[in-house]
Amino acid sequence: MMPPGTIPSGYLGTIHFFGYWLGAVIAAKVPLAPRTMMRFSLLAIGISVYGMGVTGTFEAWLALRWLAGVCSAWALVLVSNYAVRHLSARGSAHLQGWIFSGVGAGIGFAGTACLVFMVSRLGSAVSWQILGLLSLSAAAALCLALGPELPATRPARGGQGSRRGPLDWRIVIAYGVMGAGYIIPASYLPVMARGIVDAPIVFGWTWPVFGGAAFASTLIAAKLQGRFTNRRIWAASQAVMAFGLLLAAVRQDIAAIIIAGVCIGGTFMIITMTGMREAHRIAPAEDVLRHIAVMTTAFATGQMIGPVFASAVHDLTGSFTVSLAIAGAALAATALSLAVRPAPLNPPWRRRPGSRPSAARGPGP
Repeated sequence: MMPPGTIPSGYLGTIHFFGYWLGAVIAAKVPLAPRTMMRFSLLAIGISVYGMGVTGTFEAWLALRWLAGVCSAWALVLVSNYAVRHLSARGSAHLQGWIFSGVGAGIGFAGTACLVFMVSRLGSAVSWQILGLLSLSAAAALCLALGPELPATRPARGGQGSRRGPLDWRIVIAYGVMGAGYIIPASYLPVMARGIVDAPIVFGWTWPVFGGAAFASTLIAAKLQGRFTNRRIWAASQAVMAFGLLLAAVRQDIAAIIIAGVCIGGTFMIITMTGMREAHRIAPAEDVLRHIAVMTTAFATGQMIGPVFASAVHDLTGSFTVSLAIAGAALAATALSLAVRPAPLNPPWRRRPGSRPSAARGPGP
């Protein structure tokens, strides 16, 4: 096993984000049944986590991080396509918050586990193995519980009778900006916290707080879906995330970092949930998967660009203030674009023959 401190962790993050990007690009084209694809993704993620603790070669670590990235994108695209549509069809759209809260629960659990590992001085290899075994156990249970084939649709191919809705590049760009705006503080807020208070019991709470905020946020947002449109909730969340980044840019103390973590952790999954709902609202049913894949690709692109940009700016300025401020400004601008120019509430493919456009339509799936 390689000794601590010798692994260029930036490469591991980059290859993971590249895997996520590639997984999003090809998700709609993989010739596997959705249930098979979901089972493979869940088990592969568990294996990749466990494998980090049992191999000591950097090349193997790169391959495992790449695999985890690809399969994470597949899982998100499939769940977003199936869960939103399925729960809406059952009249249970309010349960969508519980589906998307799983990401926050996972971050909170993993962050708390890592805090315990740091305080107890448990080695990294054993820590990876413990998390891997827990991931594999959860994946196996979910694979058994999936039941019948997922009724997910494939993108329209342009054949007779197929419908293909135009992409809304405003939401694609906004989602991509969120990917960069989320990953910069997610990557560097713990580093900033450790620079202020070099004690695991203090800076180690960054990820549990982040995950807890993400878990609670989607449950709260789900209750607002009947009163506000997807884009209004998204725009407000994007604005709150921008505030969090700007706060961390102007104040470097532990209180500001905690507040920033809550603002960012408490909004990024709301944006994901409302973004996926908006894709279902504006696209024909057989073209939703393509829209979700394009948005996820934009998010993954932002994830790849964000840390590289922040690192380059840090090398020039010696701090993360400038990159946080620029990312916060970009988030604020895209929030404004979502708020001031809402999409039509009744796309042509949702109208009945002979009906007129209606502005009274609700917020969507």
